[in-house]
Amino acid sequence: MAQLMECIPNISEGRRTEVIEAVANAVRSVPGVTLIDYSSDASHNRSVFTFLGEPDSVAEAAFRLARAAVEHIDLRVHQGEHPRMGAVDVIPFVPVRGMEMEECVTRSKALGKRLSDELDLPVFLYEESASAPHRKNLAAIRKGQFEGMAEKVLQAEWHPDFGGNRIHPSAGVVAVGARQPLIAFNINLDTPDVSIASRIAKIIRESSGGLKAVKALGVMLEERNLAQVSINMCDFHQTPLYRVLELVRFEAARYGVHVVGTEIIGLSPMEALIDSASYYLQLEAFDQKRQVLENQLL
Repeated sequence: MAQLMECIPNISEGRRTEVIEAVANAVRSVPGVTLIDYSSDASHNRSVFTFLGEPDSVAEAAFRLARAAVEHIDLRVHQGEHPRMGAVDVIPFVPVRGMEMEECVTRSKALGKRLSDELDLPVFLYEESASAPHRKNLAAIRKGQFEGMAEKVLQAEWHPDFGGNRIHPSAGVVAVGARQPLIAFNINLDTPDVSIASRIAKIIRESSGGLKAVKALGVMLEERNLAQVSINMCDFHQTPLYRVLELVRFEAARYGVHVVGTEIIGLSPMEALIDSASYYLQLEAFDQKRQVLENQLL
């Protein structure tokens, strides 16, 4: 069975179509790699790419994507709602078929060294690739963002794993690592008050005593004049999508606010969506392996 590895990089550009396409074309230039999806958010000023293929080819595509991002994105003039610390902000590898997590870790470390050596880009290793426990959480690494990173990397506990205690002047730093599948799940509220979204995010995220394997923050969607609870579902087996949605709906009601829509950025495992469908349809004794047509065909 051929090995398959997935990569889901985030870049700090969601408005300039020509830059987004240049980055997408950098991925497309690698034989044996399939660019499955890419989406952009103007308010976040961020784009997410999803591609997969044979592991060495995927690692090469990730490098070319980073090179294109560094060439086209200058964080000194970048503004957006989503926290960011690099032109290419994060590059995660995910094992899909025929490989172990440790193989993704090995490739993430090799990519990190190459980004430092060839692009002069300082690199933090995170999640399963982290060199210390306090570096595992991406939010902890990113705290301070681009504007505060030059000072942060001077601290001994926050020296980058590759590239020295400095930042790239226009491209900042990047986090590279290996992790399990993650679902980027956003919930939009019918209020322009972003403080409400931020308070709800604090309630639901694990780091504040909320739901297991959930990261969240409140952001503003300027073009829609709506507040959003922006969520990373790090393990949908521990906390399903529907549980997060219902808790957000419950907490929003305290402020007379309603959920007006949700979105998934990038790809999601089918199992996570079927779990939510089963919950809302109140299916009894439902067996998704046996009763979902696509699962039988596969």
